Amino acid sequence: MTQILKIGIPVAVQDGCIQVAFIVITVIANHRGLNDAAAVGIVEKVISAVFLVPSSMLAAVSALAAQNIGAGKHDRAAKTLQYSILITSVYGIIISLIVQFTAPHILQAFTGDDTVVLLGTQYIHSYIWDCIFAGIHFSFTGYFCAYGKSYIGFIHNIIAIILVRIPGSYLASRYFPHTLFPMGMAAPAGSLLSVLICLIAYFWLKHHAGPGPVSRCKGDSNGR
Repeated sequence: MTQILKIGIPVAVQDGCIQVAFIVITVIANHRGLNDAAAVGIVEKVISAVFLVPSSMLAAVSALAAQNIGAGKHDRAAKTLQYSILITSVYGIIISLIVQFTAPHILQAFTGDDTVVLLGTQYIHSYIWDCIFAGIHFSFTGYFCAYGKSYIGFIHNIIAIILVRIPGSYLASRYFPHTLFPMGMAAPAGSLLSVLICLIAYFWLKHHAGPGPVSRCKGDSNGR
């Protein structure tokens, strides 16, 4: 039970904080006016749909990497992470480019208000790049969870939310009242910070207390 809670609690708190961050950003948008609030609300729904692939990689990497770790095949666990990052990066780039050219048409499926469509287009043009970076740090989080280090995912998400996402959204809303494009940049900027933290944690663990190499050097070639 202790082991389960040790892994599960950070993941649960992390997901809760992410949802709270979305609520705070929605509150910030609501203070900008009805059109801005509507635009942000629509874009959040679109983002939640396109994020199904990146977010699913967290569970996929966690499950597949854990199976290989249990079999003592740490190299295959690392390759699982590598392939997941490749898949989510390619997916994110393709989706981001598609949205750049089709954003108005996507938003028009939700509303006929030209002002809301214009504001939503501004917002999603910057926000959609988060699809790339989020997929990468989701993959890392799943990998860390497989090694029982879910606290790393909790840490990088909390840091990104506190230092970038919420402050960035607030400052962009205050200093750029006529466009939502800067406000949308807060999400990919926060995810980029998470990616950097994940990379630092990955290489530190690899060379010091790590998953993979350290686990192998403590046992035989089968990881025992």
